[in-house]
Amino acid sequence: MQLTEKVLNEMNEVIEDCLADEPPYCQARCPLDIDVQGYITLVRDGKYKEAIRLIREKTIFPGILGRVCAHPCEEECKRGELEEALSIKNLKRFAADMADNPADWDLSREAETGKKIAVIGAGPSGAVAAYHLQKEGHQVNIYEKLPEVGGMLRFGIPAYRLPHDIIDYEYSILEKLGVEIHLNTEVGKDIEFAQLKEDFDAVYVAAGAHKGIMIPIDGADLEGVLIGADFLRDAALGNEVEIGKKIVVIGGGNVAMDVARTAWRLGAEEINVACLESGNEIPAHSWEIEDAEEEGIIMNPGWGPKEIKGEENVEGITLKKCEQVFDSEGNFNPAYCEDNLREIEAETVIFAIGQRADDSFVEDEAVELNQTDEITLQSETENVFVGGDCKGTPLLAVEAMAHGRKAAISIDRYLKDEDLFADRENEGAYETKLEKEIDPQEPVRRRVDMRMIDVEERKNNFNEVELGFNIAEAKGESLRCLECECKECVKDCLMLEKYCDSPKALFQEVIDVGIDPLVYYSCNMCSQCTLVCPQEFELKDRFMDLRKIAVKENNGESPIKGHNAIKWHQRLGFSKFFTTSQPASDKEEDSK
Repeated sequence: MQLTEKVLNEMNEVIEDCLADEPPYCQARCPLDIDVQGYITLVRDGKYKEAIRLIREKTIFPGILGRVCAHPCEEECKRGELEEALSIKNLKRFAADMADNPADWDLSREAETGKKIAVIGAGPSGAVAAYHLQKEGHQVNIYEKLPEVGGMLRFGIPAYRLPHDIIDYEYSILEKLGVEIHLNTEVGKDIEFAQLKEDFDAVYVAAGAHKGIMIPIDGADLEGVLIGADFLRDAALGNEVEIGKKIVVIGGGNVAMDVARTAWRLGAEEINVACLESGNEIPAHSWEIEDAEEEGIIMNPGWGPKEIKGEENVEGITLKKCEQVFDSEGNFNPAYCEDNLREIEAETVIFAIGQRADDSFVEDEAVELNQTDEITLQSETENVFVGGDCKGTPLLAVEAMAHGRKAAISIDRYLKDEDLFADRENEGAYETKLEKEIDPQEPVRRRVDMRMIDVEERKNNFNEVELGFNIAEAKGESLRCLECECKECVKDCLMLEKYCDSPKALFQEVIDVGIDPLVYYSCNMCSQCTLVCPQEFELKDRFMDLRKIAVKENNGESPIKGHNAIKWHQRLGFSKFFTTSQPASDKEEDSK
């Protein structure tokens, strides 16, 4: 079929602006672009193997993310406008717990390229980058200064939230693919950064934020003052950690909650958390605060440290009231009421006010880790790429993983001498164009709460607290999904439902290969599709255009074979033989 320029342009408008393949809000918000709606539907239908297979198309860490992901996807869930957002993270864990099997993992690789890549750091960002680059046929070597893989997943997140056997299980895919992992190998000490740049075709710097920050206040040098990052790492390694019975944790983020809950498991009896922020401004996630309070942690919002008291050992801490954390321009600029003080007895003070990556190994190499390209993660040294916490601000685990995949794409293109910038608009989280109206008649379905072990059972151990969903709970939660998509026209039209997934796909097929005329002749011109379309596309006019072109190309006749009968009926309708008439008889006239 030879489409006119006008018809072609009008079809392309539909192809370009139709929202049918716009991702749901949850998926667009996911830094890894996981098909949330897809795997939740599969869980609902009991297709657990299919669900985990779909999840693994975008992440090698379903069990890890199913436990510790901060789930930004849930913030965008439309269900939250009715009651509470869908429990997306927990459904991911359910799929992993139910059906993940190494025998099903994709261990295929492209042909060997002969290229070698060094990855610094075995955390989530470095691991994901290594996986994708190894799959592309390159040889990856990971250099990790700690004795185990996982980075901040293992040494920044306590085992009661993320068991170490889950980390080891999911990380095993790297060695199965042939990635070489060098543990207890510190770059800058055991091997020089300059040597990596010289020996490898590309280097990905993905060291985690293991270096904690300390406030230089009076008493900070006393025995019993610890740094949160070091404290969590020692606990994860099983090292003996000396703490008192009374603890004060300085900081209000998720790490501060982890520090407080870890101290409780190590025998502390009275734990206070003090942070500058008050109310909804506390940076820790609400569920982290709730879990901490359930374990007896005492929150002191709106208080900052003034001085730590003691002669040689910590004996207490003086807090001062914080009246303002940020100034009128939004800059961090705390203001205190120096006359409003609070004294708390303590034997240990732990600072958990922030962390950063240790970049000392590149200080002499003229590589600015936080000045890399945002799209490609390439540094000014062309074969060095930087991602994860090294970029400057510590990231969520899922964001670090997204950086790893982004870096892998860039490095692979760099090694193949391809354009590093092409077609990268939707990497990471982005805004969907989807327009979803909530049905006011939608029934209320309350969120299924995660079962947890009793508080008393958590004391003095690091057993996993959350128990995961059972089948009934997963089914109930998955049924809450509103299946956000824009295919109202397909749902309201039997013709569209029968012949296509969306008008966009249908018209693309018309342009690419053509379609059976029966399709566009099946439209009954009711305009119902236009009435429900948020873009108000006049689809019936596009189908009529196709009819007209088809008739013109068919010498003025319909291309549908069955229409020959209609044509003959029309001809016979004008035939004198079939339309003869007789005048009324006199008798008939009299009877009238």
